[in-house]
Amino acid sequence: MHIYFLQHHASLGPARLKDWLDGMGHSHNVCHLDEAPPRLADCDALILLDGPQAEDAPELARERKLVERALKGGKPLLGLGLGARLIAQALGATVSRGTCPEVGWHALRLAPESPFDLPERFEAFLWQSRIFGLPEEALPLGGTAAGPVQGFAWDAGRVIALQCHLESTAESAATMLALSPTAFAPASGPSTHLQVPAEILAEPRRFDRQAALLDRLLAQWLRA
Repeated sequence: MHIYFLQHHASLGPARLKDWLDGMGHSHNVCHLDEAPPRLADCDALILLDGPQAEDAPELARERKLVERALKGGKPLLGLGLGARLIAQALGATVSRGTCPEVGWHALRLAPESPFDLPERFEAFLWQSRIFGLPEEALPLGGTAAGPVQGFAWDAGRVIALQCHLESTAESAATMLALSPTAFAPASGPSTHLQVPAEILAEPRRFDRQAALLDRLLAQWLRA
């Protein structure tokens, strides 16, 4: 398969996604925000990466149209962070600022009706301050203590949206944290849902453990 990455910030790249695709023999290209989006006929699937923009940012207008065409045209889509919120928005879900930003390692529990081939409980790296509801006809991934909808699958798993960053490595997570050292600071003071970079990066094996979860998820998505 040939995959196109839609990248929204120079420092927020595919991370471990690229390594997985290379290892499985899939080809891929990256389309940056200042470039014209790819034609759907030029790829077998799209992966929308995270970014610092709001979903209604003017510079995302062409991408929003591309997502709508992909949803209607049967093209496989995987969205992460901002990419997930663009998909949720295109499917009619409400996207808004969360009351409690989540940054760091958090336990996620699968929803009873979750279709994802993942453990019932696992730890994942989060970097988010915005949330979305569950689109109509979508099946939920599950949630954390502060975020009940951390992702969903739609159209029998052809479309997957994730708030958590299973693709992150220690290096990519450090880059993400450096982009917004104070952006997620709660107005009301310290929060148990926000971890400092030193705590997040202290145990690199955490990233290796979630890499195994990424393997399972990507295999399930491409089968669908």
